[in-house]
Amino acid sequence: MKPDSISNKAAMHLTILCAVLFATLAVSGQGSTRVESSSPAKPVLATPADLAESIRQRIQKPEVRRGQIGIKVVSLASGKVILEENADKYFMPASNMKSFTVATAIEKLSPDFRFVTSVFATSMPDADGTVRGPVRILGRGDVSVSYTFNEGDHLRGIDRLASALVASGVRKIDGDIIGDETYFTGDPLPSGWEWDDLQFYYGAEVSALPVNDNVVALRVTPGPVGFPCGAKLTPAFVLMRVVNSCVTTASGTRRTLRIHKPLGQNVIEISGELPLGNQGFDGFVAVTRPAEMFVALLKQRLVEKGVVVTGRAVAVNSKSLLPADTNVEIAKIESPPLALIAAKTMKPSQNVYTETLLWTLGEETRRKLEPAAGPSRDSSQLGIDAVKGFMAEVGAGEESVIQYDGSGLSRHNLITPDAVVRLYTYMATKSRYSQTWHDSLTIGGVDGTLRNRFIGTKGASNVRGKTGTINQVSALSGYVTTAGGERLVFSVLVNGVAETRTRVALIDEIVLDLANFTGKID
Repeated sequence: MKPDSISNKAAMHLTILCAVLFATLAVSGQGSTRVESSSPAKPVLATPADLAESIRQRIQKPEVRRGQIGIKVVSLASGKVILEENADKYFMPASNMKSFTVATAIEKLSPDFRFVTSVFATSMPDADGTVRGPVRILGRGDVSVSYTFNEGDHLRGIDRLASALVASGVRKIDGDIIGDETYFTGDPLPSGWEWDDLQFYYGAEVSALPVNDNVVALRVTPGPVGFPCGAKLTPAFVLMRVVNSCVTTASGTRRTLRIHKPLGQNVIEISGELPLGNQGFDGFVAVTRPAEMFVALLKQRLVEKGVVVTGRAVAVNSKSLLPADTNVEIAKIESPPLALIAAKTMKPSQNVYTETLLWTLGEETRRKLEPAAGPSRDSSQLGIDAVKGFMAEVGAGEESVIQYDGSGLSRHNLITPDAVVRLYTYMATKSRYSQTWHDSLTIGGVDGTLRNRFIGTKGASNVRGKTGTINQVSALSGYVTTAGGERLVFSVLVNGVAETRTRVALIDEIVLDLANFTGKID
């Protein structure tokens, strides 16, 4: 999910005014503020006609009538269409795109699928615990090597691999530690991502060796008046250079703090003035070439455990650069099952996890189809083919989903409300793994990107689905049980309405109409 933002496309590099950053993060999945559902006089919704009329009036309000609104609502029990508006038209889905990627991953990989990271060498450690020559860390997209799976600890995930090496008898590595990214192929930044997203956490690169969501945490705080501001990176990453010219000023003066990460560089520039007593900045910055951070942190943890490493920590993404004969697996770690990863992807709307799932689908497809898949197809292209194939099984038309990435950050993606409803209906009624799917969805007023919505309404602990937000786009698709006991599947997609709160309020009002419906579907 991407927050709405204001950007200067003409600039050569992205510069953040932190005040703007806080405002943009406020509407994102990981930095949301409470969005109150509007509370007009509740209409009586006793018949399908009442329901349709209420929703019709909502979508004709002046503040939204210039936008494009797509709706489809279906009874999950009978399959009867309750309401549709532009259901066969294209809409940018934002993070509703994740529904297609994650559902396909659950179906085609299975909830028990685990990601494996392996360490290879030319031989097992000798009697003294020495590995002679380089060791190769083969990554296969394990996103659980992250603070998000380890109670906020930025080093515990990488420590698992370091501990596995020590447990295998390694006491010395007489050579380099080489991060092997070649499991994935293609540009690490998906097609259609806008350059002004690429330093935010939601624009992080895809890597076969992901670590800590491919970001670093940055904390900027005031120091003594007249002195530099404090700046701290977590984890400390030697390859990320911080250039700090920010100065602390007296309390009550104007805050002009600026944070800037040049594109394609592991440099964070901090400038401007930060008043004493100001909260400063506490957020995340995307890392360029995250596999380099992976191997650097691994080397650091090995040394801290007493392992001698004589060589460098480097990463390569070309098979021609890999060392020869490093084919003996000396250690490995596995991720939690995909069922858990799916929930940690969908509920907070995590972009890099979704892209990693898409690329993994592609590589699993390649493994099954070689040589038919061919080496020239990128991981993401093969993953999109897998999603398209699953959509055919679901019954969505071939042209009802146009996909450019896995997460929905690309504005090139297009879907129809009908395709979304068909997917959600299939996952609830026909999927072998419907419970895993159900458990991955965010719950109104409870968790994820819906935790601050539907509070104190019939949508609380009832609405379960997937949100979506990019500039001028909002979406919510999922399930809701009516006051009359009918379980409905719905999709509401809103494009071209400028104000985020206006879009969200409209969607919530429509979904609450469904929740408050007291009648029966014939």
